[in-house]
Amino acid sequence: MPLRENSILQEKAGPQAQWLGLAAAQWVQVAGGAAYTFPLYSPALKSVLGLSQQRLTVLGVANDVGENFGLIAGVAGNLLPPWKILLLGSACCFSGFGLLWLAVTRTIVGLPFWLLWIALCIATNSSAWFGTGVLVTNMRNFPLSRGTVAGILKGYVGLSAAVYTGLYTGVLHSSSTKLLLFLTLGLPIISLAMMYFVRPCTPSLEEDSLEQGHFMFTQISSIFLGLYLLAYTILDDVLPLTDGVIYVLFGIMVLFLLAPLAIPIKMTIFPRNRQTNVASDTGSSTSHQLTTGADNEEPLLATSSSNNLRNAQEENDDASDVDMLLAEGEGAIKKKRRPKRGDDFEFHEALVKADFWLLFLAYFLGVGSGVTVLNNLAQIGVAYGLEDTTILLCLFSFCNFVGRIGAGAVSEHFVRSRMLPRPIWMASAQVVMVVAYLLYASAINGTLYASTAMLGICYGVQFSVMVPTVSELFGLKQFGLLYNFMLLGNPLGAFFFSGLLAGYVYDSEAAKQDPSSSTCLGPNCFRLTFWFLAGTCCLGTLLSMILSARIRPVYQMLYASGSFRLPRSSLH
Repeated sequence: MPLRENSILQEKAGPQAQWLGLAAAQWVQVAGGAAYTFPLYSPALKSVLGLSQQRLTVLGVANDVGENFGLIAGVAGNLLPPWKILLLGSACCFSGFGLLWLAVTRTIVGLPFWLLWIALCIATNSSAWFGTGVLVTNMRNFPLSRGTVAGILKGYVGLSAAVYTGLYTGVLHSSSTKLLLFLTLGLPIISLAMMYFVRPCTPSLEEDSLEQGHFMFTQISSIFLGLYLLAYTILDDVLPLTDGVIYVLFGIMVLFLLAPLAIPIKMTIFPRNRQTNVASDTGSSTSHQLTTGADNEEPLLATSSSNNLRNAQEENDDASDVDMLLAEGEGAIKKKRRPKRGDDFEFHEALVKADFWLLFLAYFLGVGSGVTVLNNLAQIGVAYGLEDTTILLCLFSFCNFVGRIGAGAVSEHFVRSRMLPRPIWMASAQVVMVVAYLLYASAINGTLYASTAMLGICYGVQFSVMVPTVSELFGLKQFGLLYNFMLLGNPLGAFFFSGLLAGYVYDSEAAKQDPSSSTCLGPNCFRLTFWFLAGTCCLGTLLSMILSARIRPVYQMLYASGSFRLPRSSLH
């Protein structure tokens, strides 16, 4: 039934629906960043419910676990249409945040701590459902631009922290109860309003310059949104703004969020006949070939040779399969051909591949070390002498966005022009992360903001590189499940590097300074942690380079013609 429903939607949905779905997905991704709001309402949980700092930290673990545990959503992504995935995410959002709102407003008194922990897990697990629903759908709708799509959608998740901060400090007047009410009702409303538009469409399997222009417009509009949010946060922190000015500034932010809708609107007002344009392009190309004659003979021969080589490889694959069957004897049961890198893998087939675990470990080391700094960034700022860490947090959020959208665009360019494997950018980013950690550890004056910006960019790169790499190596059939398995690297990193290492080192240094105080000041509070994180990124760099060398032939096969070539398994 799910396959039949999806096929019906694919028959009805055209190019306008593709871009309308991408625009709607960006709103859903902003809604999916609800886990970033925990620092905004956690003080209310602590004071109203009388929680200790240790218990509040345990709730923070629930926040990370719920956000990144998406295996169930990944399995459901292959069984249910996108609108049902978003509907389940809305239900998680409503029930989880709703219970927290009832607790903070004292509508319900005496809730056990374990129930609050589960409620927060369910609430932030909505992010996994939202992300899976829109990312899987749009990666399949734009199979030839996977890196670009991943960068755009992951970029909007990175921007959501700044969106919620502006909403909280401005429109909601720093009210935790109002914020929780918005999360309970507002986010499900956004998801329900967008779920009709996020649907499977018939993908274009040919390169289109107009499509690339549309992606460029979407990227530029998101960059302007990021710059605006950065300026808005700084302005709101420095100057006292009236309610009228706040509402106007927030309205401008909404307009930036609506900017991608200009693409489907333009396509509707000025429809483009793809067949006519293709014929026109073919005619002009033919005319050009007739006029240039012998000049074009060499490229044509090269293209023909490439196609013949590819066909010969496929014939050899088929021949080897036939030989295998003949060797098994007449009447033997046909043996299923094992998928090769670039084909569609089942989940259990990917789990036994070395490339899968190399990618997972490289991602785990990069993201795990980055999330350690993110979770402790406020304490790092205080330890290094900052009184207000708002700008530091905003800087990390903006640079995280830049890294996500930039890595998607840059890796897409070089994979097409040079057939350069995407994990090479994970390796490059982790080299820069080593430098950032050493700057943190050295505590040189004036380097705190620079190292935070460097780390934010490189942290964002890890996400945007991992997502399309998974789809290119193991296909789109089980992409939702494989992608969500990779995301487990985030909470695992938070547990090992932040909870066990950074927390222990910080408390030990604080006890040395003043046994009666839990606050630590000075570079020694995190120096040992930064040295360790630098070492983990050195290992992550090595693993990323090994992976890049192993999968180079895969990218040469997929992008030999300068554009993505869908494997045979994806065409059936």
